[in-house]
Amino acid sequence: MDKKNAISIFGNLGTELVKLSQSFDKTPYMPLIQKAIAQNPWFTKESVQMALGAIGSSLQKNKLIKWLDNYNLNTASPNKTVGIIMAGNIPLVGFHDLLCTLISGNKVLAKLSSKDQMLYSIIKSILVEINSAFDSKIEFTDNTLKNIDAIIATGSDNSARYFEYYFSKYPNIIRKNRNSLAILTGDEDFGDMENIADDIFTYFGLGCRNVSFLLIPENYDLKKLIKAFDKYKQIDGHSKYTNNYDYQKAIMLMNQIPHYDNGFVLLTENDSLTSPIGVINYKYYKNESDIENYIAANKNRIQCAVSKTKQGFKTYGLGEAQQPDLWDYADNIDTLKFLLNL
Repeated sequence: MDKKNAISIFGNLGTELVKLSQSFDKTPYMPLIQKAIAQNPWFTKESVQMALGAIGSSLQKNKLIKWLDNYNLNTASPNKTVGIIMAGNIPLVGFHDLLCTLISGNKVLAKLSSKDQMLYSIIKSILVEINSAFDSKIEFTDNTLKNIDAIIATGSDNSARYFEYYFSKYPNIIRKNRNSLAILTGDEDFGDMENIADDIFTYFGLGCRNVSFLLIPENYDLKKLIKAFDKYKQIDGHSKYTNNYDYQKAIMLMNQIPHYDNGFVLLTENDSLTSPIGVINYKYYKNESDIENYIAANKNRIQCAVSKTKQGFKTYGLGEAQQPDLWDYADNIDTLKFLLNL
């Protein structure tokens, strides 16, 4: 696909997705959205609307131009079939892989997660309306991926071991578990703290870009931060989230693990980057070297970091964890370059 067509087609897709997110209750796609929500209890009307809007905003034509200026799309060997194994933890989490495959001129053969099948049908329908050629360029399957030329697979650490074995003969990108963290300085105001709440609680904390760990300076007043979390107090009305929170709270009480509890989330001092749903881990630091050492020790497990002030490594602003740009590749692997070099 040449650059001009790519920018035009996917810019139009972005426009349509933004419109869809803004006129959510009037869309003819509402039956599919309702099926998606029924299929996955973690998907809510609000989270699906947010995902569609975020993808649409990322596909603004100026952003597409900036992204694609770094590539020569004419170097691709098009019409290869790329298998994509999609995750289903948050709505349309695998969209960027689909986007890169189509822009590289290749065919998508996607094995969708059982937890997210309906929303991709909406994406395909809109693309086919824009250009009918996409009808044969995008195929979804429930079967084992066969007759492919390359594979992009996203899953847990356990499933990644299976993917690495089964798909080792193909050019591949295989992603494992990753988590994100926030680096706090103590200079954050209440609005900043509410932005951190967005990074933590959006999509119930299920995404690899959700903050699950806090690096905080010694003597940091966690109670002020916890107060800002009240922005998301309605989350305790979601049964699956509440069940996780209640379970983790019972474990902490039985094992006498020190923690803070605001009624819907638990904060505990723990060095682990990964925390269960309903729990946020935190660790104190004395100086910037402590931060750098933690980042270095966990660099292969960190998806992104957020902070108010830029550090000596890439961070996003507070509240921006779930707003990646097109050039913000998962696991820092350039998916489009990989596909263009097949």
